[in-house]
Amino acid sequence: MLNSLFIKGAYISRKLNAKEYIFIALGLFMYAAAWKAFLLPHQITGGGVTGISALVFYASGLPISVTFFAINAVLLLVAIRTLGAKFSLRTVYGVGILTLFFSILPQAPLGTFVGDKEDFMACVIGGLLSGVGIGMVFLNNGSSGGTDIIAKVVNKYRNITLGRILLYCDVLIISSSYFLQNGSIERIVYGLTALTVTTLTVDMVINGVRQSVQFFIFSKNYEEIASRINSEVHRGVTILDGMGWYSKEPVKVITVIARKNESIKIFRLVKEIDPNAFISQSSAIGVYGEGFDVIKSK
Repeated sequence: MLNSLFIKGAYISRKLNAKEYIFIALGLFMYAAAWKAFLLPHQITGGGVTGISALVFYASGLPISVTFFAINAVLLLVAIRTLGAKFSLRTVYGVGILTLFFSILPQAPLGTFVGDKEDFMACVIGGLLSGVGIGMVFLNNGSSGGTDIIAKVVNKYRNITLGRILLYCDVLIISSSYFLQNGSIERIVYGLTALTVTTLTVDMVINGVRQSVQFFIFSKNYEEIASRINSEVHRGVTILDGMGWYSKEPVKVITVIARKNESIKIFRLVKEIDPNAFISQSSAIGVYGEGFDVIKSK
């Protein structure tokens, strides 16, 4: 019996890992497509190792995939020696997949998706697309390598936050485009705009999926509502004892914590069972435990 459960658990774990790797690959495809379709044709420099590779491409014509792979190969060797092989496993996968996409995806001719002189629109759309892609990678515990490795190595030895290190690296890379693009301040502005749009989009993707809500539901049909939420929404339910102060009668209060995208299901379910139910919904800043985010000690 125990052996059967162990085998079943291992199968589910492998299935979940496979799903994560598929979504990481999909996110990296979107990221590579953003560069090939919008940023590179308009000579917009972003952050990270991809930004360095873009600068080399603008200056010498060397394919972005070659520079990207070479820099990440060196960084991965440093990461393996400094952080251990466990950290680098998914990073190696991400670097390999992204290098492949950079190699096989053709660069769109200037003006294919937006006008020849629509540089601002190109950096906004490119930033949005790359932000969605990187957000998907992060949601599935993946990494594209690059300055993420530098940030983690520096953070191990210096008391500097990862976000600040990444910001410093990205701003430095984008600002260096001034020397390779005929002293163009305009290129720097476009690069910083693309970086800002990408960062905001990543936050929206991650926080939008993880945002949680809390319900207090007052209804005489609390047993049916609680059972339906358990079986159809697959969320835990707690029944609290309360008292209506006006009526002085005891009431049962249903408490549910769910993802924001599950709230419509709960509203429809309650309305179907008891149209006169009283519902209070509020946002939950952080929910940790089974079915939600993992509790982290650091």
